[in-house]
Amino acid sequence: MPFATTPAAGTPLLQVRDLAVEFQTIDGSVRAVEGVDLDLAAGETVAIVGESGSGKSTTAMAVIGLLAGNGRIADGSIRLDGQELVGASEATMRGIRGAQIGLVPQDPMSNLNPTSKIGTQVAETLLAHGLATKKDVDRKVVETLAAAGLPNAEERAKQYPHEFSGGMRQRALIAIGLACNPRLLIADEPTSALDVTVQKTILDQLGRMTTELGTSVLLITHDLGLAAERAARVVVMHRGRIVEQGPARQILEDPQHPYTQSLVQAAPSVAVARLRPEAFTTPTPDAAPKPVDNIVEVEGLTKLYKVRGQKEDFAAVRDVSFSIPRGETVAIVGESGSGKTTTARMLLKVVDPTEGVIRYDGADVASLKGRQLREFRQKVQPIFQDPYSSLNPMFTIERIVQEPLDFYNRGSAKDRAARVRKLLDDVALPESMLRRYPSELSGGQRQRVAIARALALSPELIVCDEPVSALDVLVQDQILSLLSDLQNEYGLSYLFISHDLAVVRLISDYVCVMKDGALVEAASSEEIFTNPRDPYTRNLLASIPGNELDIAV
Repeated sequence: MPFATTPAAGTPLLQVRDLAVEFQTIDGSVRAVEGVDLDLAAGETVAIVGESGSGKSTTAMAVIGLLAGNGRIADGSIRLDGQELVGASEATMRGIRGAQIGLVPQDPMSNLNPTSKIGTQVAETLLAHGLATKKDVDRKVVETLAAAGLPNAEERAKQYPHEFSGGMRQRALIAIGLACNPRLLIADEPTSALDVTVQKTILDQLGRMTTELGTSVLLITHDLGLAAERAARVVVMHRGRIVEQGPARQILEDPQHPYTQSLVQAAPSVAVARLRPEAFTTPTPDAAPKPVDNIVEVEGLTKLYKVRGQKEDFAAVRDVSFSIPRGETVAIVGESGSGKTTTARMLLKVVDPTEGVIRYDGADVASLKGRQLREFRQKVQPIFQDPYSSLNPMFTIERIVQEPLDFYNRGSAKDRAARVRKLLDDVALPESMLRRYPSELSGGQRQRVAIARALALSPELIVCDEPVSALDVLVQDQILSLLSDLQNEYGLSYLFISHDLAVVRLISDYVCVMKDGALVEAASSEEIFTNPRDPYTRNLLASIPGNELDIAV
């Protein structure tokens, strides 16, 4: 369901001309946005796409007057319905925010006050803009939350953000952003942290609300498929400048600028039909079947948790069975709460199963102790979702990568130093990174460091838990290619955890689909994507943004 309605003729609602934004840093003034021209008609949706650092969010924050303290508009004009916003007083901008320009920010947890009830936060917006009185504010809060698609809105209004799921928190932010019926809504990566099915539900609801209100939408996203589905026009930004803009389908089906072409090529949400050519080979009729060598075999895996105040235990994982063939990639996919990460944690022996067996190289993982457990820990290594929080910010990159070698006393000090340099070379990082700290690296560079650390002990199996979900499409594509290259070079086996089926198709040989702790479907990647049997799997596939686009890659 696209957001865009038929745009009104005449002067655009939003006019941005020759916009330049700069930030003061310890190294001097840095231009983050330069020469941006942008029009947005009444009732129209325009998507700004680009990777991190492209200037898309900075442009949006300049429009609403919420630049960081060290940022300023250095040049240009921003007009909302003819009113100049550049140079407007803070009092003027406070009157415009909410009433005329609404905002749905990216991270729902950090943008909601954890100490205030959801209803209180909605009420503050309504009261501040004179849209409710103390007498009727409770009723209007419930109406506002219900309009954003929150079930049992009266009860939800009494809860705190931590009691909401990610999707529910995002609905609360949408309710706040649209509470004043603004003429323009800025949606800054409004669903990037959500599963595809929840994402689709949220975006459909946002589309219905903005269409009914006639609201214009400036959608900030790095997801080209989402932009194609939800926007009338797409603006592509790179290094602070607009490099291409036009009708969404035209831009994405026939990109002209090399940067746009690289985005389309890299985005799995758009290029969903791409497969690893080496993943599937058809044996000749007279070929003997190759015996399966499973590095991992999981049988009847179950994990129960006690829940305070309830008689029955909660089943995070229920009777799950699958195998990981040596040298291949098995993906587990599903929404948040499906049990995929709990399954991975049991395989890593971080969490003990309630029932079932995990065999690694034929040995029962639960029975491993002493020297055998130390060997297992070295052979099975994790790569986590967030490349920043999984790296010690107080350590240099050299120390981070070398730490496993030190812990297991691998080789001499000279051998370890040489091994660290070889690992950095394997993940395409220069030696100059050794003395740096995680805060000095980009997200993609940090994830490469995490991969180097996982490889330090020459493992046989790597458990990848959402390893690219926090990355932009170009960096995501690089990391996926790196994982594939390393697998081919070292014969690695992967357990790849993800909620993104488009990403999974690029890297997996086999796919296990989980829902509510149970395995609902398991087959080869080709079978899952060309002939999904379970309705839940079909729903996941249908929810991928841009899955129906006909784009040559």
